[in-house]
Amino acid sequence: MAAYFFAQPVDIDLKLEGEEGRKQVELKLEKERRESAPIYYDGDSISGQATVRVRDGKKLTHDGIKIEFIGSIELFYDRGHHHEFLSLSQELAAPGEMRQAQTFDFNFKNVEKQYESYQGINVKLRYFVRLTISRRLADVTKERELWVHSYRMPPDINNSIKMEVGIEDCLHIEFEYNKSKYHLKDVIVGKIYFLLVRIKIKHMELSIIRRETTGAVPNQYNESETITKFEIMDGAPVRGETIPIRLFLGGFELTPTFRDVNKKFSTRYYLNLVLIDEENRRYFKQQEITIYRIPEN
Repeated sequence: MAAYFFAQPVDIDLKLEGEEGRKQVELKLEKERRESAPIYYDGDSISGQATVRVRDGKKLTHDGIKIEFIGSIELFYDRGHHHEFLSLSQELAAPGEMRQAQTFDFNFKNVEKQYESYQGINVKLRYFVRLTISRRLADVTKERELWVHSYRMPPDINNSIKMEVGIEDCLHIEFEYNKSKYHLKDVIVGKIYFLLVRIKIKHMELSIIRRETTGAVPNQYNESETITKFEIMDGAPVRGETIPIRLFLGGFELTPTFRDVNKKFSTRYYLNLVLIDEENRRYFKQQEITIYRIPEN
């Protein structure tokens, strides 16, 4: 008998207008499920159709049907608390009865989407359309995910990075990267100069690290993950030697740099240069870089 009350009495289909013509991203959902979501941009309208089908020819009595477009931030350590920064709602049907399938059109015009979608280690920023059929016993809901990308203009000032690092009387190197700000399909070009080498270096590697910060002090969480790591030198360098660097970013799953999004999270990127000597001691230097998204051709 309980199953009768909690079984969903209708099937709901949410279709987004023109989604077939949009680029798609693959989302990782719970329990290893994956779902494709169309990509939208700031200012795009969100329109489509919601079709509600009553099961088994029964009638459905409801207290109204509405559609919402929601932007929310979910912090995984704060499950159950979704921070909504965007909420738009439209009434599709007044309270009444439904005996057969009905299709409702909806349109949220020229919606400002302040932030880019993001799915990280401890946080998810998501946009979705939600249909709600209000009922006395339990509401019936259906959600449909979409993904938002935000473009930024290339920075007017984009200085190169030059730094000297070393250990007194043992090691002195100078490294240079051509820029400090890169777009997602950019190429990092650089050079490493060995000015003094008195330790036996075995090899050298460069990695890109993404650092995700969520929450606020004192309940702040930091998670770092290595996006890629590759060897740029094998064997001992000599004084005066120059090692070139060329790293294509387009092959990695990067996001733009996010700084203090809705006072909930930040995502930053670092270039991590590591030298390993013959006794497996590691000498490293991190340098933050900024990553941004530009329109694709």
